[in-house]
Amino acid sequence: MRIFLSTGVPAHSHVSTKIQQLLNTLKRPKRPPLSEFFLDDSEEIVEFRQPDPNTPKPEGRQIIPVKGEPLGVVSNWPPALQAALARWGATQAKSPALTALDITGKPLYTLTYGKLWSRSLKLAYTLLNKLGTKNEPVLKPGDRVALVYPNSDPGMFWVAFYGCLLAEVIPVPIEVPLSRKDAGSQQIGFLLGSCGVGLALTSEVCLKGLPKTQNGEIMQFKGWPRLKWVVTDTKYLTKPSKDWQPHIPTANTDTAYIEYKASKEGTVMGVAVSKISMLTHCQALTQACNYCEGETLVNVLDFKKDSGLWHGVVTSVMNRIHTISVPYSVMKACPLSWVQRVHVHKARVALVKCRDLHWAMMAHRDQKDTNLSSLRMLIVADGANPWSVSSCDAFLNVFQSHGLKPEMICPCASSPEAMTVAIRRPGAQGAPLPARAILSMAGLSHGVIRVNTEDKNSALTVQDVGHVMPGALMCIVKPDGPPMLCKTDEIGEIVLNSRAGGTMYYGLPGVTKNTFEVIPVNSGGTPIGDVPFTRTGLLGFVGPGSLVFVVGKIEGLLSVSGRRHNADDLVATALAVEPVKTVYRGRIAVFSVTVFYDERIVIVAEQRPDANEEDSFQWMSRVLQAIDSIHQVGLYCLALVPANTLPKTPLGGIHVSETKQHFLEGSLHPCNILMCPHTCVTNLPKPRQKQPVGVGPASIMVGNLVAGKRIAQASGRDLGLIDDQEQSRKHQFLSEALQWRAQTDPDHVLYLLLNAKGVAVSTATCSQLHKRAEKITAALLERGGINTGDNVVLLYPPGIDLIASFYGCLYAGCIPVTVRPPHPQNLAATLPTVRMIIDVSKAACILTTQTLMKILRSKEAAASVNVKTWPNIIDTDDLPRKRPSHIYKPPTAEMLAYLDFSVSTTGMLTGVKISHSAVNALCRSIKLQCELYSSRQIAICMDPYCGLGFVLWCMSSVYSGHQSILIPPMELETSLPLWLSTLSQYKIRDTFCSYSVMELCTKGLGTQTEALKARGVNLSCVRSCVVIAEERPRLTLTQSFSKLFKDLGLSPRAVSTAFGARVNLAICLQGTTGPDPSTVYVDMKSLRHDRVRLVERGAPQSLPLMESGTILPGVRVIIVNPETRGPLGDSHLGEIWVCSPHNASGYYTIYGEESLQADHFNTRLSFGDTETLWARTGYLGFVRRTELLDASGDRHDALFVVGSLDETLELRGLRYHPIDIETSVSRAHRSIAESAVFTWTNLLVVVVELSGSEQEALDLVPLVTNVVLKEHHFIVGVVVIVDPGVIPINSRGEKQRMHLRDSFLADQLDPIYVAYNM
Repeated sequence: MRIFLSTGVPAHSHVSTKIQQLLNTLKRPKRPPLSEFFLDDSEEIVEFRQPDPNTPKPEGRQIIPVKGEPLGVVSNWPPALQAALARWGATQAKSPALTALDITGKPLYTLTYGKLWSRSLKLAYTLLNKLGTKNEPVLKPGDRVALVYPNSDPGMFWVAFYGCLLAEVIPVPIEVPLSRKDAGSQQIGFLLGSCGVGLALTSEVCLKGLPKTQNGEIMQFKGWPRLKWVVTDTKYLTKPSKDWQPHIPTANTDTAYIEYKASKEGTVMGVAVSKISMLTHCQALTQACNYCEGETLVNVLDFKKDSGLWHGVVTSVMNRIHTISVPYSVMKACPLSWVQRVHVHKARVALVKCRDLHWAMMAHRDQKDTNLSSLRMLIVADGANPWSVSSCDAFLNVFQSHGLKPEMICPCASSPEAMTVAIRRPGAQGAPLPARAILSMAGLSHGVIRVNTEDKNSALTVQDVGHVMPGALMCIVKPDGPPMLCKTDEIGEIVLNSRAGGTMYYGLPGVTKNTFEVIPVNSGGTPIGDVPFTRTGLLGFVGPGSLVFVVGKIEGLLSVSGRRHNADDLVATALAVEPVKTVYRGRIAVFSVTVFYDERIVIVAEQRPDANEEDSFQWMSRVLQAIDSIHQVGLYCLALVPANTLPKTPLGGIHVSETKQHFLEGSLHPCNILMCPHTCVTNLPKPRQKQPVGVGPASIMVGNLVAGKRIAQASGRDLGLIDDQEQSRKHQFLSEALQWRAQTDPDHVLYLLLNAKGVAVSTATCSQLHKRAEKITAALLERGGINTGDNVVLLYPPGIDLIASFYGCLYAGCIPVTVRPPHPQNLAATLPTVRMIIDVSKAACILTTQTLMKILRSKEAAASVNVKTWPNIIDTDDLPRKRPSHIYKPPTAEMLAYLDFSVSTTGMLTGVKISHSAVNALCRSIKLQCELYSSRQIAICMDPYCGLGFVLWCMSSVYSGHQSILIPPMELETSLPLWLSTLSQYKIRDTFCSYSVMELCTKGLGTQTEALKARGVNLSCVRSCVVIAEERPRLTLTQSFSKLFKDLGLSPRAVSTAFGARVNLAICLQGTTGPDPSTVYVDMKSLRHDRVRLVERGAPQSLPLMESGTILPGVRVIIVNPETRGPLGDSHLGEIWVCSPHNASGYYTIYGEESLQADHFNTRLSFGDTETLWARTGYLGFVRRTELLDASGDRHDALFVVGSLDETLELRGLRYHPIDIETSVSRAHRSIAESAVFTWTNLLVVVVELSGSEQEALDLVPLVTNVVLKEHHFIVGVVVIVDPGVIPINSRGEKQRMHLRDSFLADQLDPIYVAYNM
């Protein structure tokens, strides 16, 4: 047995303190149990509606199951469907079974019952005996076979269907795949897979038309199993041998065929129909429709499924009916063809859908002499659609004069699972006309039946679909939850018990149970019997006289805020809005998407090519109003797409689930869009009310530091205690340090400047730098007439001239002010900033190069600034060889050394004063943190104009004596690998860069790591790569950089970040000591409430934050409540205050803002340690004591920066950080290159750069709105889509959101599209 100490180390082992320290570093904080994190917090976020007391409730009694009439027993009904075919094939061989039409609507061929029988026999024989060998047949009875036949070839399909029945294999009719990317093709693959299909039957013509690969094989369709294709044209079939007879057993419960059905989500499942169900269904239809032997039937429907198959292929053969099949392609060319067929063939029955009635009615003017008096029954297959009644009425209105009798119109209701549910029986002449119900839309949305008499606009008129089928039993049950029987005045799902329905979803036992084996329960929850019912997916009720009414389908149900709306009703309302010339009648999709804990309604329609934008917007806004007033529901999004771009179903309808998929993926490409989140998202949480801060220090103290919590403060090592033998310690001033180095080590190279080729174009030894600085001093004193303490602007590209001029100014006793030179190609944008700094700093003269001097005085410059009033400009390119008479030495170290000007991300220009003592302390602090001494080399790739970048570029080497390799970032534009190859070539251990450089490398070199490796680039030498920044660490960027260049040997621990602010240029810097920066995950919701709640990685709404590097020696930080100015506890969010010998001494030239000076630079806590003077950084963050140990063996305090206070957006009383919203937005779509947010009035504006094609522009609007709602619980006001590069970014890689806002307000963005969310 081994004994363990509490530290987790075996007791008998003696461990060195170093290893012990490592163990402590590795000790993970204990994880709280997960349940705490993954609570769905919708309770605390969502505003729940109070139930409205006026909501209508059902009041009727519980419904009693409705029985259909008994199924009559007719003596000559066949024992199986194949037996009927055999009988007609033998006794009525000449009798016509099927007539097919050509594309013009003329008869193409007629198949007799004799032919149908003989061909089906041949096919059955071929399938069973001729596909494999005798010992290994390819097909066995019970196998599933796909039937792939076009809609225009019913004959081939009939033979294949009956051939399969005779061979006792199970046909699975599917659509012909036209391309690899057909709408829903992958789901068909799922169907074939779940049914175990390995063989497909098709015709020769169809096979030729299928998409092929290069070598002529049929393409493997997306998601499909591998199929063997068999052509069934007669010439390929074999005549059965004399002794072969098909096996025709009496119908039993084995599966006869499988019919496909698509669910709301787009999944395609196969409904299995048993032999007995198929036969019983035929008998029930024969009885209900009163079919007689030898009648003629015109079928316009798809013969592969639904009513087209049940009436037109199966029941017709049982009754020896002659079917005339009118394909969809003929209907498109000649919409009247079916009416002409009825007239020519004196058909008794026609089988149509509402759209066929509508098309015929629109086209009937061309036809005078049609007569429909032969019809005894016009079956409307989609008569269960609530809006079918208007099509039926309009058709009757036109064709009554052509012999159509009102009692002949027979709507029916059906579903793939239950097959025919109810059908109106053909009436005798003069019988009372069928019933109508005028229902209140508001009642329907609450699931109750209320007759609407007042407002015709918000009423739904529905027609009955007749009585329940013979031999069936029907109930109405609640659509969700357990199948409880409804009340008589309640809308529910129709469930049916009958021998004539589907038996299961083939191969999917789990889903089958919930649909095919439902036992209704009464209000007490007890089952009403033990007979299983099948869910039909139809919503409806039973009216007077047991008539069945259907008001919609479950899959078209949109549940918004507890109310139910029917997609078909919304389509009907939209199409009733004028001008309909904007959109196509049949090409409109309605669906709902879940956004922010509720369903939101989206309507997508195809816009006609001739509709202009004005018409479209007018139509869209009218649709919004109509749906709002009629259905009392708000639309979330209304999109119009170009004609013919919505995914179609094979027979021309819209593929809704695929359209929804396109919408959510951002691949719908709308040409017009209207989002209305402000009107329909009503469950947002109430705006937060801030508590007034009027409480005394004692209560604040108690409130902040609950239960003895540690005050949130942290400090770097103590500068005074560190033993440092370096000579440079003796020098108070950098100017002295340079002179001392020039004397003691004149030839030591301090600086190397590289060009794009990686060649050192200039170097500076200690003495060269000193001598050049002296020349500049002489020039300043001679030409400039400069007095001690004057400000001098240094205007140079990144390089050694800049450094020499800086020391030249110090030698002369002037105050240098570095300014980024204007961009020669973009003077209008960059020169005004230069001018502003020169004016604000009251510069006495400008030191610069000849080239830049010409630019400053050029005509182009005169266009944007006044060039006549520049201060004295001295060009330092060729200086006289003079030495100054003396080198200035400041009387005290508190005197100003230089001014640091910078434009913040909010667009503010601020200059801070840096004293000699601050420079000295900062350089010493960096030297100790990074262990810099004269034998070391570092590489710097960043702009040297302000902040820590300037200190590292110009001062650090002179102080510590190390060599700095300078790489101007603009050189990377011509040679991207420059920085990385330099690190490799010089075996650099420490390098400093900016985020923009890191991003350039990540984006530009991401794919070239192999090539770099081949060129010998090796980064294993890099010990630390520090990003110099004044913002929250960009974790995703630093992680991608580390991952990308891991292959080049970059250590995953190398990359870290620094943090500085205006009041103190360097607060944190990782350096070589201290543990690796730690990462924590905080809850975003708490952050918006100014709280920090730590969560586990992967928790919903979690945000990863990385520590900003180790706090520099001599620096102390404390976290303070910005309002009360009291210290906060560990892991609390507050403003970061800093105290250090290298704090800046104050702002420069903020006229009359002395109070701000005191407030930002010399401020005290309101309680606790009230003596120390602190500087306020203006950044929010928190300190967290970690389990890791620092160099001195104490527990390490990590500082986490969350963001700048100036940048935060106050929305609905909560505090948002722009970067968090932008991160969400950039993830919303692959074509979003960059994004930026700001507020305008109280609206959130999101600007998105589109990197894809312009047709994707409008796809982004709903995705951006969705993601911000989902992740930040806020509604976007305006979405602006712009070209790449429009969002302004400064040299540090920070977005200039305020400049962007100004451009937006001044209308200067030239956007691709601006969407104002309503």
